[in-house]
Amino acid sequence: MTMLIPFALMFAVLYFLIIRPQQKRAKEHQSMLGTLKKGDRVVTSSGMFGTIFAIQDDQNKVVLKISDDIKVEFVKSSIASKVES
Repeated sequence: MTMLIPFALMFAVLYFLIIRPQQKRAKEHQSMLGTLKKGDRVVTSSGMFGTIFAIQDDQNKVVLKISDDIKVEFVKSSIASKVES
């Protein structure tokens, strides 16, 4: 019984310091992806900046306008964050 107490404490520390914050960040990221709309300025996980030109929810894709003539398709989950301008 005394051996279970240290393991329980270690699990509790791991849960509150690692697992719970990671789950919270994942929820925030999912809610941010859900609120994206055309015209939002975003940055991808690879570091590319662009403006959302179109969102294809059925295929889980986002078309980013990088410059006037360049449009690139990305998987929606690769959007890291919105850029406030």
